[in-house]
Amino acid sequence: MYAVCVTFEISNGQMDAFMPLMKRNAALSRNTEEGCLQFDVLTEDTRPNEVFLYEIYTDRSAFDTHLASSHFQSFDAEVASMIKSKKIRTYTRVAR
Repeated sequence: MYAVCVTFEISNGQMDAFMPLMKRNAALSRNTEEGCLQFDVLTEDTRPNEVFLYEIYTDRSAFDTHLASSHFQSFDAEVASMIKSKKIRTYTRVAR
């Protein structure tokens, strides 16, 4: 298992434009990528410009396939100007 956690800080006034694109990317990832097991999009009311992603892939190769997918490439280009910062952390399962 390969986990990916991403924290976005969205620029002021961009959340309404960002979220539909993020939700579409998550749904396409879950529904079309065999190696994508989970893709959750989360927010917290006390941090209105923050979006947290929790993604689970079968392995690193499946995540690389996600990054190369046309839907991700399109999403990434569409939202680039909306993102103030992005932090990515990855984890590999060592025990169950």
